[in-house]
Amino acid sequence: MSFLTIGHRGVMGVEPENTLRSFVRAERAGLDVIELDLHLSKDGALVVMHDAEVDRTTDGTGPIADKTLAELRGLDACDGERVPVFEEVLDAVGAPLQAEIKDVAAARTLAGVILARELTGRVEVISFHDEALAEVRALVPAVRTALVADRRQADVVARALAVGAGALVLNIRHLTQDTVERAHAEGLRVTGWVVNTQDDLRLAHALGLDGVTTDRPEIRGDGLTA
Repeated sequence: MSFLTIGHRGVMGVEPENTLRSFVRAERAGLDVIELDLHLSKDGALVVMHDAEVDRTTDGTGPIADKTLAELRGLDACDGERVPVFEEVLDAVGAPLQAEIKDVAAARTLAGVILARELTGRVEVISFHDEALAEVRALVPAVRTALVADRRQADVVARALAVGAGALVLNIRHLTQDTVERAHAEGLRVTGWVVNTQDDLRLAHALGLDGVTTDRPEIRGDGLTA
């Protein structure tokens, strides 16, 4: 598989994160995969947002889980953008997606959408939560999954294998050559986040990573010649 460039929340370095505008720009920039984050609204919609609260990325306040989809729709997610749901992203872009489960409760709902829309070839489910990945794979055995980790990386290979994940998505600043080699020896792909500079990109290639997650659309062009 070629070196992948994954758009972080679309291309959050140049567009409002986790908005349809950001996802469309990521696809137009030629990024290989688009990453997004999922929570459940009070009434069970798969809401695309990184934080558990709406405060940082909208003009509202409070937890997503306490708001209905209609209430979330009324918020401004920057420059008139609205908070999207997962199904809208599926329709807005044709690129492969990495769907990160932030709220473990969203796992079952996401699995239902993947089954109903036959998305196992297009959507890879990723999460920091081992139990979320295990639940999705139990419900959709054919789905591809990846374990995400930040500082805690010593046991990530064993954890990924235990839940049937096929890949690791790791913070490049805490990633070691040993972890990459152990993962590859077990047949796991490894991508690093967040890679926004030439120095980051050189490190990614030196570590032998299979791809990177980036906020910057120009990293794709840089990555092809690095």
